[in-house]
Amino acid sequence: MTLKNRISLLVSLLFTILFGLASTVIFILYSNYRKEEFRDRLEIKALSNIKLLVNVKQVDNQLLKIIDQNSINKLYDEKTLVFDSNFKLIYSSIDDAKINWSVDDLKYLKKNKTFFKQQGDYEVYGVFYDTNDKDFYALISATDDYGKKKLLFLRYTLVISYIFFTCLCWVVTSFTIKKAMNPLNAFHQKIKNINENNLDTRIESKSTKNEIDLIADEFNFMMDRIELSYQRQKEFTAHASHELRTPLSRMTSQIENAIADPDAKPKNKSFLNAILTDVNHLGELINSLLILSKIDNKETEHNEIQRIDEILFSSIEKINKSFPDFVILFEIEESDDLDTALEIRGNRNLLEIALGNILKNACVYSDNKQAKVKISTDHYHLIVSVSNTGDTLSEEEQKNLFQPFMRGKNSKGTSGFGLGLRIVQRILTLHKSNITYSIPDINTNLFQLFFNL
Repeated sequence: MTLKNRISLLVSLLFTILFGLASTVIFILYSNYRKEEFRDRLEIKALSNIKLLVNVKQVDNQLLKIIDQNSINKLYDEKTLVFDSNFKLIYSSIDDAKINWSVDDLKYLKKNKTFFKQQGDYEVYGVFYDTNDKDFYALISATDDYGKKKLLFLRYTLVISYIFFTCLCWVVTSFTIKKAMNPLNAFHQKIKNINENNLDTRIESKSTKNEIDLIADEFNFMMDRIELSYQRQKEFTAHASHELRTPLSRMTSQIENAIADPDAKPKNKSFLNAILTDVNHLGELINSLLILSKIDNKETEHNEIQRIDEILFSSIEKINKSFPDFVILFEIEESDDLDTALEIRGNRNLLEIALGNILKNACVYSDNKQAKVKISTDHYHLIVSVSNTGDTLSEEEQKNLFQPFMRGKNSKGTSGFGLGLRIVQRILTLHKSNITYSIPDINTNLFQLFFNL
C-alpha cells in the first residue's frame, strides 16, 4: 500500500472511530437525561397528588381524579396509587394501566424514600411522604412517549449523520491527501527517470521550505556530488584509454615488424602472433571503454536526420570485411510510409557502432555463419530485428544481458569482453530507443531495436 493510501486510510478510520464514539456518547447522555427528566416529572406528579390529599381537606378521591384527569401535565398511560401508613390503598387514578407492586416495595420506600424502575414499556416512580400525623406512599407509572420519540429521532439523526459524514470524510480525505502528495509524486517521477544519461536532472524547490522542499534541496545537493563523481570517473576512463592507445599502437607496430622479419624463426613468429592477438584484444577493450565514456557526453550531437537503412548497409559492409564468410540475409517489410519511417534523429557514428555490435554478436554466436536482418514498422516504432541460430541464454543470463562484462555460457571459446551489448543499450538510451532479447524458436536468438516514430 502506498504512503498516500495509508495516510488516507488512517485519517478516515480515525475520524470514523472518533465520530462513532462521539455519537454514541451523545446518545447515551441524552438517553440518561431523558430518564432523569421524566423521573422528575413523575416525582412532581406524585408529590402534588399526595399534598392535595393530605393538605387540602376539601379534596376527596373523586375530586382528585377529576383534577388528575384534566391536568395539563397529564402523562401517557398514567397510573397513580397512594397508600397510607398501613399500606392501605387510599387513592387510585381512573386509568386502565396497572402497576405491579408489593408490600416489600412500600417497605423499601420507607427505608430509601424513593425508587425508580422499569416495568416493560412503563417507568415506575415511588416516593415516601412523611407528615407529622401519617406516612404516605405514592407509586406513579407512565410511558414517556414524547421523550422516546425525541430519543428515536436523535438516534436516526446520529446514524444518518454518521454514515453521511463518514463517506464525506473518506472522499474529502482521499482528495486532500492526493493533492497534498502531488509534489511528492512529481518528485518520484523525476527520480524514477534519472539514469546515467541525465544526471543533471534536479528537483524544483520552492521557497516554502516544507519537508518536501527540504528533501528536494538535499536530493539536489546529492545529485551534484554524484554527477561530479561520475564525470570525473568518465574523464579518468577517457584519459586513461587515450594514454593507453599510444603505447599499444607502438607495441602492435613493433610486433608486426618482428613477425615480418624474414630472419625470424617460425617458433618465434608463432609466439609473436599470440602476443599480437592479445594486444589487439586489449586495444578493442580500450576502444570499448572509450566509447562508453563518450556516449552520454553532452556535446554529442544526435539531432540530425539519418536513414536507418543506410546506416545498416554501412554496418553490414564493415562486418563483411571482418567476417567475409558470414552471410547476412536482409529484408524490408513494405508499408505506405516506409520512407518516412526509415528517417530517425540521431548520431550516425554511434548508431553504426550499435548496429555493428549487434551484427558482430550475431556472427560470433551463430552456428551456421548466417543471420537475418529485417526492418519493419508498427504504429509507434521502427523495428530492426537481427536473428541467428545458435545456443540461447538462460533466464538468469537474460536478466543481466546488458550489464557490463556479462558473458553467457554460450560465449565459451569466443573472444570478447561483454561490453558490446552494454554499448548498444547506452547508445539506444541516448536516442530514446530500446533493445530487447527473446527466443522465438528453439536455438534462435532474436534482438529487436525499437526506434520511436
